[in-house]
Amino acid sequence: MTIPPRCLPGLVNRLLSAWVLIAVACTIAAAQKPNASYRYHIFRATSPIKIDGLANDPAWSTTEVASDFFMMQPMDTSYANAKTDVRMAYDERNLYILVVNHKPAKGSLVVESLKRDFSFNKNDNFLLFMDPYDDRTNGFSFGANAAGAPWDGQQVDGGTVDLNWENRWYSAVTNEEDKWIWEAAIPFKSIRYKEGLLEWGVNFSRLDLTISEKSSWAPVPRQFASANLAYTGVLVWDRPPPRQGLNVSVIPYVAGRTLKNYETNTPWKRSADIGGDIKVGITPSLNLDLTVNPDFSQVDVDVQQTNLDRFELFFPERRQFFLENADIFANFGYANLRPFFSRRIGLGMPIQFGARLSGKIDKNWRIGVLDTQTASQDSIPVTNYGVLAIQRKVFARSNVRLMAINKQAIGYSEDIHRHVNKFNRNLGAEFNLASANNLWTGKVMAFKSFTAAAPGAVKQPFPNGWAHAADLAYNKANFFWQWQHEYMGEGYNAEVGYTPNAQRGEYAKINPSIGYLFFVKSRMLISHGPKLVQLSYWDRSFNNTDRETTVQYYFNLRNRATAMFWAGNSFIRLLSPFDPSNSGRTPLPAGSSHTWNAGGFEYVSEPQRTFTYSFLGRFGGYFNHGAYTRLKADLGHRVQPYVATLLSGTYTHIQLPHTGEEVRYWLIGPRIDVTFRNDLFLTTFLQYNSQLKNVNLNTRFQWRFKPASDIFLVYTDNYLPENFRVKNRALVLKCTYWLNL
Repeated sequence: MTIPPRCLPGLVNRLLSAWVLIAVACTIAAAQKPNASYRYHIFRATSPIKIDGLANDPAWSTTEVASDFFMMQPMDTSYANAKTDVRMAYDERNLYILVVNHKPAKGSLVVESLKRDFSFNKNDNFLLFMDPYDDRTNGFSFGANAAGAPWDGQQVDGGTVDLNWENRWYSAVTNEEDKWIWEAAIPFKSIRYKEGLLEWGVNFSRLDLTISEKSSWAPVPRQFASANLAYTGVLVWDRPPPRQGLNVSVIPYVAGRTLKNYETNTPWKRSADIGGDIKVGITPSLNLDLTVNPDFSQVDVDVQQTNLDRFELFFPERRQFFLENADIFANFGYANLRPFFSRRIGLGMPIQFGARLSGKIDKNWRIGVLDTQTASQDSIPVTNYGVLAIQRKVFARSNVRLMAINKQAIGYSEDIHRHVNKFNRNLGAEFNLASANNLWTGKVMAFKSFTAAAPGAVKQPFPNGWAHAADLAYNKANFFWQWQHEYMGEGYNAEVGYTPNAQRGEYAKINPSIGYLFFVKSRMLISHGPKLVQLSYWDRSFNNTDRETTVQYYFNLRNRATAMFWAGNSFIRLLSPFDPSNSGRTPLPAGSSHTWNAGGFEYVSEPQRTFTYSFLGRFGGYFNHGAYTRLKADLGHRVQPYVATLLSGTYTHIQLPHTGEEVRYWLIGPRIDVTFRNDLFLTTFLQYNSQLKNVNLNTRFQWRFKPASDIFLVYTDNYLPENFRVKNRALVLKCTYWLNL
């Protein structure tokens, strides 16, 4: 199919108009909060509360009790079998919660380890979800597993929990034969909330793996996460929550490191650094973060992947400075069309300083301002990164966002910095749709870039391109569908973003899907059903360059195990030469077309067993009548609650008829987490990647000697796999301390 060139913008405009009409129709529905009748009244504590995991403080006897939880899974049509009692109170400094989790079977306990921010589905746990702005969009989550491992995160975009966020709070768990008790104190200075607001959103979630039951206080339909803020009940205060007063936290660090590059045979290099962060609560809901000479040596190592993609892989942000209210910056766009991606900042160059102002101005307005600067290095000048994001709530839970991004070279010299753009800017807007009951969700966005090209750069015919994307989804328990499309114009450039498809030049994409679940009465099976997914790309002349159609079939078992089988057909017309093995072999020519069929399966075992496993397989055709087989297995074992081990292995086999070669890749990654206590951790992660010809060893010891204050000892090695000759080695000792002024 061929349509005259430059027709894509017109097609995109028609799709955009249709999306707007449908979205407006979806928002006409009543904005009434679904669980407004579920109300918990919180009162000031009548006496001091000690956080020890015991329910014997006299103050607890005078509080209201939330019980009679509703079952969410395996079904959402009855009360829960596991009985849970929740009490809350507060004083001038803290919000308190006491939870008695009655055990369905005496002595039962399923936990993975004492690791902080544990895997939700592998632990008996209780979680608190708070919406202190009552906007059903943003909030905080706190909780613990049955062994006492803490959980905390910031909730964004209606309920997604960002577990990278953390702050100071206090928690204790005790275990008895017939129950486990969680008690916590959450300082008002550790959360953000609107002053004077007498009603917050709140919900409580319980997972008991002994009986494979998930439940919540305010009922949540089973197709949604219990964290979904659309279905919170109401936390009713007897008086406005106390004012925070001065809210300043200083978080200095000191770090010493020694490293050696054995490949260049350079001497050991030793260095010491100091720096840190300052958090200033401008208001109870607006926070200023400052950082000087930040250090991220303790951050978890990236999990490696076998890369057979034609485009760049994505690795998530893990650096603490960028995490609070990260959604207002990072959630613009889509997985592969992000105008802003904070990992671009400091990529290869150290960050000198940074500042972030983020949070709520009032119930309807949020703001994010980010400014960071990186040092110069070789032919790269000092670079400043500035971001401004504004968000306005509309309708029940929807919002409109505006964003401006500026990457600016400082001290720019055409002679020295000939291959670096003097600046790159992006301006854009986005509308996020979320209906009151969350059945309808979606977004529509448009961005335009402006670039001052470097003197040595190839001149582009359209240097200031634009991009647009939209999706609309409907999700009921048994029926769901989604429409998603993208358009990227010639010359669109997001240097501080993640846009791997920009290598295609101008393109249009659609990605619709539809599925159905049959719920059955069976001792083993809860539901099963098909899903159809279609993905297509077109170039600027509307010639099809990629097309993939996949039929999937899902099985959801009562023991929380899942299985999926799929079959699909793929077509790709290469836009540039490409080696299908990504190993430096002879590439296939640009313009060549390739079609193949493939199929596969995935199985994930029930999480409550001490031995867990998952298997994934892909079999079928590949480029140029080749063959591609991929087998992946994850084997986990825990000695609860102290040791959790995971062995991940991936085997990839590719046949390349155009060279007559076969390629085999192994990616093996054993990991051991030892949690001596809930404040003392040892993690060892080994990764063997035959594609990269590297063995990586990362060992991290962490002692949390005070809330949010840590000592880290991190050891890293990289080896050649054929003889285990050391390539480089590093040792880092770091101490951070959280001080509230």
